[in-house]
Order: sequence, then C-alpha cells, then structure tokens
Amino acid sequence: MKPACLIPAVFAILGIRASGEVVRVDPALDQIVSETARIEKVAGGFAFTEGPIWARDGYLLFSDIPNNVIQKWTPEGKVALFRKPSGYDKTDAPKGAFIGSNGLTLDREGRLTICEHGNGRVTRIEKDGKLTVLAAKYEGKRLNSPNDAVYKSDGSLYFTDPPYGLPKEDQDPKKELPFNGIYRIAGGALQLLSKELTRPNGLAFSPDEKYLYVANSDPARKIWMRFEVKQDGTIANGRVFYDVTRRTEEGLPDGMKVDRRGNLYCTGPGGVWIFSPTAKHLGTIRLPETPANCAWGDADGKTLYTTARTSLYRIRLNVEGVRP
Repeated sequence: MKPACLIPAVFAILGIRASGEVVRVDPALDQIVSETARIEKVAGGFAFTEGPIWARDGYLLFSDIPNNVIQKWTPEGKVALFRKPSGYDKTDAPKGAFIGSNGLTLDREGRLTICEHGNGRVTRIEKDGKLTVLAAKYEGKRLNSPNDAVYKSDGSLYFTDPPYGLPKEDQDPKKELPFNGIYRIAGGALQLLSKELTRPNGLAFSPDEKYLYVANSDPARKIWMRFEVKQDGTIANGRVFYDVTRRTEEGLPDGMKVDRRGNLYCTGPGGVWIFSPTAKHLGTIRLPETPANCAWGDADGKTLYTTARTSLYRIRLNVEGVRP
C-alpha cells in the first residue's frame, strides 16, 4: 500500500494547509487522483452534515440534520441558510435528534428533491417555491425516514428508507412499517423494490443505469450491494459488491456517487472508498472527520465535495462525475 499523495513540504512552501490524505491501494488510482491533489476544508461548525448536491446555478446545498436546515455554500466561501425547517415541521423533537433533511438531489428540471427525516416523506420544491409531497406512505403506513435519493434518466426516483429519523429507530413507537425499504416513484405511484437490507442508505446508478448500488449501514453487516436494473425499473439479482464488516475504523457505508468511467466513491469506514466498476478497491480519501456523503461540483464536475460530520471538504480529481 503506497501512502498518501499529499506532500506536506510542498504545501508548506505554498502556504496551503493540507487536511487529510489520499491512501493509494492500486496504481489505477493515479488516473483519478493526481499526486498534487489536496483535500481542503471549505466550511465547518455544523452539527452533522449530509446530502450535498451541486445546484445548476453554481453553488452547493447540503443538509445539517440535527439543526433541521439546508445550508448553501458558494464558491466565494460564504455559507447562508437556504431552508428551515428542512425535514421536520414540529417543535417537539428531542435535542440532537436526526429530524432534518438528509439526502438532496435534482430532477431533470433542476428542482430540488428532499428526503425529510422527521416528517417521514420525500418532497420537491417547485419553481414557484411551493412544496410537493412525492411520497409519505406505503400501503397506508407512514414511511420511516427517507434517507437518500437518485433519479433515473427516465424521471423515476429511487430512494432508501431506514429508521434513522426515528429516535428509537426500529423500536420507535412511530415506526409503522416492519421493514426498511428501497423504493421507486414512477408515474406518481410508490413501489417497494426491496426490503432485504436492514439499513439501506446511499444509492447510485452505474453510468449506463444497468446497475443500482446501495449501501447498507448496519454495523453488523457493513456492505455495498449491486442490483441489476430490469427493463421495467425494478431491481433483481442483488449481490454483495464489497464487504467492510471487519473494518474497525469509524464510519459505515453511507452516501455514494459514480464518475463517468463507472468508478464508485463510497463514504465508509475511515474515509471515501474508491472502487473500480469490478469492485477493486483503488484507494481511500481519508478526511479529518468521518464522511457521510459526497457530490460532484464545480462547472466541470471534477471536484468531489464531501460532508463529514461538522464540516464540508473538497478535492479536485482528474475525472468527471455523473451529476443529475
């Protein structure tokens, strides 16, 4: 294992403060992360950051879950409140509860889609600012706490629904569904795709949309799954893509993104794991804080922004990411 590409002496000369390191496991990583790439902390002081998404107008949105807000970060380094409340409309939540928005994404028209933890629903902000509820119940029962979401090119929306927004999770009295599912919204209808994972979390399509990758953030089974996407939009033949159950670093399989070459960038134990499409571990971006999710940003889509606990980080890469 070749250690990190960050070169402290060079950064000291340039007056740049490095923040983290890139651990190289396979030579193929050199095509993705250059030797001079550096990790930068661009914002901090939040409670628990999640759900980053680059807006088409040139700024980054991300969730601060316990504070029940969506924040806006601009390339000038400014942070401003974008939406509050972002995931829970009441005021009775225990302090520190994960009630705010989590995953954020954009549809084909650029409208923001929000996974609302505390409200147990998926919503969309229309062009006029009004809020549309896309999904709140399955077969008459309240969703748990929608976590992350991704659109397919045909306009259908896939999302995961673990119980993290409920104070007692699976044992919470407000939990109405006996499982934690993966869902699809198409033609206004909500469809359950799978309930086999105990903690379905981040998800992403391969560039050709033949596969759907899903993280399972269960400490007892820390895995990333790969499902085949069928012609009708359902998923089948799920298999373990990569298993990190035995890893002891802090963090669980969580949010993920893919680049145009099909490589995966998965937040997990110890950092952002980079995999080839054939499940070869190429390297890991290690941050000062445990990462939860990531997103492609900047005009060319070659900067990976990562939400990690109280902060927001970024690193320039040599590849372009797949963006909504």
